[in-house]
Amino acid sequence: MQHTMSSLGRTLYISAWIVLPWLLNACQPMPMPLPIPPQSLAIHSDLLPYHQRLQLRSTDEIRMIVIHCTELPDLASARKYGEKIHYADSHTGNSGHFYIDRDGRIEQYVPIERVAHHVSDHNARSIGIELVNLGRYPDWHHSQKQRMIESYPEPQIAALIALIQHLEQQLPSLEQIAGHEELDLRLMPASDRADQMVPRKRDPGEHFPWDTLMPDIELKRLDPVAQPPED
Repeated sequence: MQHTMSSLGRTLYISAWIVLPWLLNACQPMPMPLPIPPQSLAIHSDLLPYHQRLQLRSTDEIRMIVIHCTELPDLASARKYGEKIHYADSHTGNSGHFYIDRDGRIEQYVPIERVAHHVSDHNARSIGIELVNLGRYPDWHHSQKQRMIESYPEPQIAALIALIQHLEQQLPSLEQIAGHEELDLRLMPASDRADQMVPRKRDPGEHFPWDTLMPDIELKRLDPVAQPPED
């Protein structure tokens, strides 16, 4: 006996062949979106005139990043100070390696393979990053004006995080990060009262957002007590 498919059966059969592949495809896991590539880090090279007279070093020796603030009104003032000659024998001055303006612009004044004069007793194994910030300007050592007066804007801190992440990738030897005030603990007579002592360095100061910075980088905060000065 020949069996024939009813009209309803044929409809269901055809529908199944049409719908089933669609259902199977719909049940497949959605592909994960590709990660968005990070924006390129813009570092503007503006090397100091004397940078070639600074001591050379192996980048494998670099262990630490030191955070500073300029304690000056703007980047132009910091540049002018950086160009000043403070050491007659080498005809060089004081500066960090990198400077970050309030809007997040990053400028490099000293190559990382050169030793910059930015923190007493710890220059040879460190990189100095200066953030444009008033600090205690213009009365740096006045006994009644030791509070840091300016906070750090978000674009500046975002640029700092990006720069540190870049340096971590570039320099596997990096281990620690510290504030300038944690390394230079010296006191000096106040400018208004010789009988009262004030800190020489207070940067980056109480407004610096360590709690924002540290979760986004791999470096460890320095224990100043356990950190010996350089020979």
